[in-house]
Amino acid sequence: MEMAFRIKAQAIALLIWLPALAVGQALSPANPLRFRVRHRHIRNGAEGILRVESDSIVFEEPGKHKAHSREWKFEDIRQLTLGQKMLRIQTYEDQRWQPGRDREFVFDELPKDLADQLYPLFSRRLDQRFVAALAEGPAQPEWQIPAKLLHATGGFQGVILVGRDRVVFRTTTDGQSRTWRIGDIDSVSSSGPFDFTITTYENDFRFELKQVLPEARYEELWRTVNRAKGLQILNRKDNE
Repeated sequence: MEMAFRIKAQAIALLIWLPALAVGQALSPANPLRFRVRHRHIRNGAEGILRVESDSIVFEEPGKHKAHSREWKFEDIRQLTLGQKMLRIQTYEDQRWQPGRDREFVFDELPKDLADQLYPLFSRRLDQRFVAALAEGPAQPEWQIPAKLLHATGGFQGVILVGRDRVVFRTTTDGQSRTWRIGDIDSVSSSGPFDFTITTYENDFRFELKQVLPEARYEELWRTVNRAKGLQILNRKDNE
């Protein structure tokens, strides 16, 4: 009986260890994560291989568009946007036909699990230039509130979820969800109980809230964001 239990325990430990080993191997220079994706062109697009290492991204496009192949170190990426169906890399490379505009590489027809595999890596290694256009919600949000993300052409219905380390806007509209690490947020502001704005490196995101935002919740989030920026926040009692 004891021997059977010991063998079972060893088998479980092995199953836990194998995925960790696979991830470690995948992120090594000799064996990076590889995905078959489509590079979107002005007209249609072409398939290629996206190779992601611990500090860089390589795209290899064969055939007549071989000149589109690139390698980017993370620090050489102006902005990286990751969604469930699209990956956009904005570079510091000038757009040949549009002076003053940086060149972008957009990849679509992504494998189903690409975003789930790459979000943890990008979240660890990239700074505010990483845009998570997906809803990686906290396991146990401290609070949430239904909201409409305002846009010049209308808006997007969804819900804001606030956790200890992130704020998430979740919507069913493709490409409009966002996950912001607390350190990604420049500021939060509100002009009233139904108004809420998050300012980031990417943009200002203004929400029309569908419920009253309690002042205590807003103030606590404001303090959390500013503490992450290194500001010393005094409590009201300290000022009395």
